[in-house]
Amino acid sequence: MPTESKTEDMKIHITFIAAALTALMLVTGRCPSCTKAVTDKPPVEEFFTLWNKCDALSALQEYVKDVTDPSSANFIKEEDRIATFDMDGTLVGELYPTYFEYNMLEYRALDDPTYRDIAPEDVKEAAGDIRDFVRNGKKLPDRFYMKHAYAAAKAYAGMTLAQFDSYVKDYASMQANGFSGMTYGDSFYKPMLEVFKYLEANGFTCYVVSGSDRFICRTLVEPLGIAPNLVIGMDVKLKSSKQGETEGVDYTMEKDEDLIRTDEVLIKNLKTNKVLQISQEVGKVPVLSFGNSSGDSAMHNYCLGNDKYKSAAFMLIADDEERDHANRQKALSLGEQWKEAGYHVISMRDDFKTIYGDNVKKVDFSF
Repeated sequence: MPTESKTEDMKIHITFIAAALTALMLVTGRCPSCTKAVTDKPPVEEFFTLWNKCDALSALQEYVKDVTDPSSANFIKEEDRIATFDMDGTLVGELYPTYFEYNMLEYRALDDPTYRDIAPEDVKEAAGDIRDFVRNGKKLPDRFYMKHAYAAAKAYAGMTLAQFDSYVKDYASMQANGFSGMTYGDSFYKPMLEVFKYLEANGFTCYVVSGSDRFICRTLVEPLGIAPNLVIGMDVKLKSSKQGETEGVDYTMEKDEDLIRTDEVLIKNLKTNKVLQISQEVGKVPVLSFGNSSGDSAMHNYCLGNDKYKSAAFMLIADDEERDHANRQKALSLGEQWKEAGYHVISMRDDFKTIYGDNVKKVDFSF
């Protein structure tokens, strides 16, 4: 056969094979020489599987869609997409039957065999106030948050940061009072964690801004992958382990030294102090804010006062008496107050399919 005829036959053969392969790929969606489907794409992450349809969620999604759209007049560049979240009562439970850090101080001063016999009287007194509140329903003294702050600073003074981290983790591993199937460390509101993740996926930097001790918060959110530099909270003064009474400006730390906690409170991160800390540590006005109490109103108002970007604020109300230890009547009253202030209201009863997970059940408190 002439060479030209052979060449022509080969071209026809190759064309036929290519056409057959293309047809096979279209029909099966797979490449015969590959193990992976041609049409395979990275899975689309599904958000808000734990939410019911509600006004608050719609408002959040519409807001994010608007400010992340480059063609929108309200577009916010990623470096300015700052969101702030309170922790207790917003990301994590606070009704077992009070704040994690209050419960931990009560345990430290009154039950911990390594400390209770040497605890100073003012620390024991503050812990006793918590116990009376928890067990007997006695009202806490006015401005107890400061009394607690000073007592807690003293109760953990002298611990290295690693020792304190370990102490918090040990307490967090205990069964959460008032619930079955959950430790304190597990007691995050799962629907709110979806919000946190959703915002991160849309280019937001999310800060935890809490009235609780910064290092407690860092330990609790560590399993969630939240970086420690994204946590702002109450602070006590730190010093180097061999520093003594010398001021830090006059002392040079050596390589073999640790940082330890002191008994000096630097700031209780509540109300306007939250705003001051956000300004100092973040350096930008947030565009989204999430909280659950009057202690978060200043942070919300700071956000809503953003004169550069469109902003929004959300308040959770603890109105679910079936799945949590809540006061529905009080929560609904607060909800009306928050709406009047211009905040979106999230109902834990109506908007959450679950709070802590379906395996967690509310039970009677155990004392």
